[in-house]
Amino acid sequence: APKAQAEQSGFVKAMTLTDATMLVAGSMIGSGIFIVSADIARSLPSPFWLITAWIVTGIITLLGALTYGELAAMYPRAGGQYVFLRESMGPLMGFLYGWTLFLVIQTGTIAAVAVAFGRFLGVLIPSIGPDRFGWFPRLDFAISGGAVEVGLSPQRVIALISIWILTWINLRGVREGKLVQTTLTVVKTGALAGLVLLGLTIGRNAEAIAANFGPGKFVGAIPLDSALVLAFGAALVGSLFSSDAWNNVTFAAAEVKNPQRNLPLSLLLGTGLVSLLYVLANLAYLSTLPLAGSPDGATVIARGIQHATQDRVGTAAAEVLFGSSGTILMACAILISTFGCNNGLILAGARVYYAMARDGVFFRRVGTLNARAVPSAGLIVQSIWVSLLCLTGTYGQLLNYVIFAALVFYVMTTIGLFILRAKRPDAERPYRAVGYPVLPALYMVLAAAVAVILLIAPKTRTEALSGLVLVVIGIPVYFIWRR
Repeated sequence: APKAQAEQSGFVKAMTLTDATMLVAGSMIGSGIFIVSADIARSLPSPFWLITAWIVTGIITLLGALTYGELAAMYPRAGGQYVFLRESMGPLMGFLYGWTLFLVIQTGTIAAVAVAFGRFLGVLIPSIGPDRFGWFPRLDFAISGGAVEVGLSPQRVIALISIWILTWINLRGVREGKLVQTTLTVVKTGALAGLVLLGLTIGRNAEAIAANFGPGKFVGAIPLDSALVLAFGAALVGSLFSSDAWNNVTFAAAEVKNPQRNLPLSLLLGTGLVSLLYVLANLAYLSTLPLAGSPDGATVIARGIQHATQDRVGTAAAEVLFGSSGTILMACAILISTFGCNNGLILAGARVYYAMARDGVFFRRVGTLNARAVPSAGLIVQSIWVSLLCLTGTYGQLLNYVIFAALVFYVMTTIGLFILRAKRPDAERPYRAVGYPVLPALYMVLAAAVAVILLIAPKTRTEALSGLVLVVIGIPVYFIWRR
């Protein structure tokens, strides 16, 4: 179709299978795997449930990747999931996804990861602290999910600088962006694998092993009731956030070589690799640190996973392995991890806004490419909004709001797969979803079940409803923009 050809004209097909796989893995691995296990451990009663949360998250993610592979091979265009929803469920549904992606999902994640980068740089340089500058305008107010602290701090300055540097790199071309992505992903994946290997071998701590894997300790004696199911569903917010962004490679599909083959493969390889590493990382944590601990504990062992300092479980495990130097080593690893994660998010996000602009539902200038064949206006608009989110300090709350909405869009996209099978049975499908219709349906049921739990669980209900409101607000915005 002329429209599809126009969408792809001008893009440079520079990404190999390795680059695409590294984009999947690199966008997934940020700071979450080193932090969120503490909150999950406080919500769940035993090591068994901590590991189960990560296994369930891995299964959901892999099923999603297998499902999206068919759609990615059918529509290897800039925009990815936005295009899938537009083609299967109409332009309004596509816009609602793109709207929410720009408002919170992509930009909020970039802001959160950037501030995490600033926080861990503060470990190496203590003067980079969280306290806001007195001279910068400050405005604090309360919203559901916590307080909003508007202002500028040394950590937020570093976050802004990292965003601008990565945006500048990606403005120079997709080859520069993918080189940074592939290099940093190899480094951080190796670092995470090294932590896993050491934690499961020479770093095994007798006290932690006895506390987590002793008789009756691993599973515990907690009855499987509705309260545990709700707690388990709410706890998945952290692990799902840590495993999200796996679909970002579809946003940049127009720049992948041989996309009909390499997109499905990269989705499977990237999500499989990261999901396996995440489960093993948590087994390594349980081998070095007891699950339970005291917030007032004098040592990392005494604080355990539940009360690791500032929830930095990865750092606590590194301290057990390497002593005081472990803090520095882990800070360096997380700096590389977060910087690489944001590079992938920044690279991919602008392609969705480009596709929206080509359809007339975003700023017209965003639908153009610069002399280096990248959507420069989209990259710049994205960096401006992300910078504002960093200043408001609302990124954490925004991420909580949008997890529910993101799951809804995953479900909708899977429904779109079934719709396209019915509407366009003769369409070219270079790759067909494995186990169709059973596995895609299972993915849809699991994602929907987690979304429903988030909607009814007291801990997450307000944020889930807020995320839904953000999506609904997009309906009048769509019609105004079309007009």
